[in-house]
Amino acid sequence: MFKYRKATISDLERIWNKDIEQNKNDERYIRWKSQYISYNVNGECATFVVLKDEEPIGQITILFSPKCSAIKNRLQLCNGTDTANMNAFRIDKKYENQGHISKLVKMAEEYAKNNGIKFLTIGCEAKESKNLAIYLHFGYTEFVTSMVEDNDLILFYKKTLQNSNLRC
Repeated sequence: MFKYRKATISDLERIWNKDIEQNKNDERYIRWKSQYISYNVNGECATFVVLKDEEPIGQITILFSPKCSAIKNRLQLCNGTDTANMNAFRIDKKYENQGHISKLVKMAEEYAKNNGIKFLTIGCEAKESKNLAIYLHFGYTEFVTSMVEDNDLILFYKKTLQNSNLRC
């Protein structure tokens, strides 16, 4: 049975410990664990997880503060008021292509709307054409900017969140 929810601190600890174990030669994961747990505690971000038998198997994070290290004060990606950035899309390989990321995206978008966010941005490595196609399918179609990070071209797109309370 699968559960989808906003991550607890315990969920975050388990997610990041697993990431650190899988990336033993990459010191950044230790730093990122501390940062992302702190961001969640301080309300600068919100992480959502999918659990199988109470074990996290996937996640998505919304960054609300431009001070978060992944944003680096790029206000067109996250401005601290009406624009936030969704990142850290991850799912264990054996659970890919089962709709879990789609459910997390919908949950995260609804949470963002309920917290005053009107625009969500998302970044994708240009070489990841499958992921880019998925993000475009989710409605992230307005090109915002690009940048090179760790020798990879990252493309950023934006989506306007529709207010479900509006009636025509």
